[in-house]
Amino acid sequence: MRSDTVKKGFTRAPHRSLFYAMGLTDRELDQPFIGVVNSFSEVIPGHIHLRQIADAVKGGIRSAGGTPFEVNTIGVCDGIAMGHIGMKYSLPSRELIADSVETVAQAHAFDALVFIPNCDKTIPGMMMAAVRLNIPSIFISGGPMLAGRRGGRPGEKVDLNTIFVGVGWVKAGEMSEEELLDLEHVACPGCGSCAGMFTANTMNCLTEALGMSLPGSGTIPAVDARRIALARETGRQIVELLKANVCPRDIITKKALQNAFMVDMALGGSTNSVLHLIAIANEAGIKYPLEDINEISEKTPHLCKLSPAGEYRIEDLDLAGGIPAVMKEIESLLNKGVKRASGKTIGKEIARARVLDADVIRPFSKPHSKTGGLSILFGNLAPEGAVVKRAAVSLKMMKHKGKARVFDSEEQATEAILGGKIKPGNVVVIRYEGPKGGPGMREMLGPTSIIIGMGLGESVALITDGRFSGATKGAAIGHVSPEAAAKGPIAALKDGDTIIIDIPKHRLDVELSDREIKGRLARLPKFEPKIKSGYLLRYAEKVTSAGKGAVLES
Repeated sequence: MRSDTVKKGFTRAPHRSLFYAMGLTDRELDQPFIGVVNSFSEVIPGHIHLRQIADAVKGGIRSAGGTPFEVNTIGVCDGIAMGHIGMKYSLPSRELIADSVETVAQAHAFDALVFIPNCDKTIPGMMMAAVRLNIPSIFISGGPMLAGRRGGRPGEKVDLNTIFVGVGWVKAGEMSEEELLDLEHVACPGCGSCAGMFTANTMNCLTEALGMSLPGSGTIPAVDARRIALARETGRQIVELLKANVCPRDIITKKALQNAFMVDMALGGSTNSVLHLIAIANEAGIKYPLEDINEISEKTPHLCKLSPAGEYRIEDLDLAGGIPAVMKEIESLLNKGVKRASGKTIGKEIARARVLDADVIRPFSKPHSKTGGLSILFGNLAPEGAVVKRAAVSLKMMKHKGKARVFDSEEQATEAILGGKIKPGNVVVIRYEGPKGGPGMREMLGPTSIIIGMGLGESVALITDGRFSGATKGAAIGHVSPEAAAKGPIAALKDGDTIIIDIPKHRLDVELSDREIKGRLARLPKFEPKIKSGYLLRYAEKVTSAGKGAVLES
């Protein structure tokens, strides 16, 4: 075992004495050392209950003959970080999480790892670490938050996205500030990752689809007793994975990633899933071109419309059968020969699965659309790709041609939107918000939600080299690559340029000649970073484009 490095032989007497100092017995010292990587935090609603999950995991490990050691890593609440400098740290925290897990696992020679993430960057950050370390690993999320109830009425579900859109409703005169205040007290009723198919829940569901967690990890609500039972079973299962020496790179293969993208398309998941799955593939040494995602989208039907695309939440998906039921519906498309952390094949995992609510999970033959919920766009404005959540775009906006209104920051754009300066037909462009330009590639749920709330969702598009929350709705196109800070074509845009969006044909173009674009770019001054010290400066110097997963150069 790896842990023999710190506990076997007379030269390790000092090491053993330190373990005895923590109350370990000889029997526990002889057992496998299992690291339980917990992202518990008292500042993130999705993580505030994770100590209880960790206790159940550790109980399962002990019952199976392992010795657990709980350690922690950082996390950022994207909702709290939204709209100020804090959001610049959200995506970069993914790399810190991966590095911190690598550090603690290597320094203490753990034999295997159980990961307990729940919110946006902890999931991919931990997954990147798992693939990088490649020792037996398994995941158990903290689970989704229940939806809130507006005015206590059972049929009127609300969530955090409702509050963001509510800001636009107030501006449009459709809601009073007092009503918004009442709503904010009920939108997030307790612990768990925010209730819709936003980034956190997308990634937790895709972790299950990849095979790195047991069935149910993506959808069982945070407050449900089944989650504690699943955590205990996860603790037992990691000991079995260690015995069989099944490691993350045995599970996360190109075929497994294809499965995850298929489930993503069926769910209509967050655009951030592309960024994170590509980063995970990079850690695994797997080349995954963005063009391949469109091929998957073209053959995978969109079966679920969950908030923000529809009125259902993750609790509804769970009651409808969860991820196993979704996978059952698209079974004919899946690569079923892949390894899973459960030790079972996909066929055995979903053998008893069935759809319990055909409104929440539509049949393969009667989808919301025949193509998947995400689309990658290419064109002279995005030579290396851009991402749109097609599932949350109205049919009227699938094709759009409009005049650009160009802003060099989220703040400038938000001020213009709230000031009534954006007119129907416009295309709002927010640039210099990419991985380098931001730095940190901020999520911009604020401007997109205000556009929707002000009733402009079916007439105004928004494109950016930054990114969006999974809660974003409308013709919002992000991850435009190359970014403006790298002198991508988006940096050449001026107010009044005509932008053409054609989502069905996967196109994003501006009506400018290549010569004009090159000429404008050549006249631009050298990009000056907005932040000139600390972690974000180091991050900006090393980060790659969104099209490559916004990973750090080695």
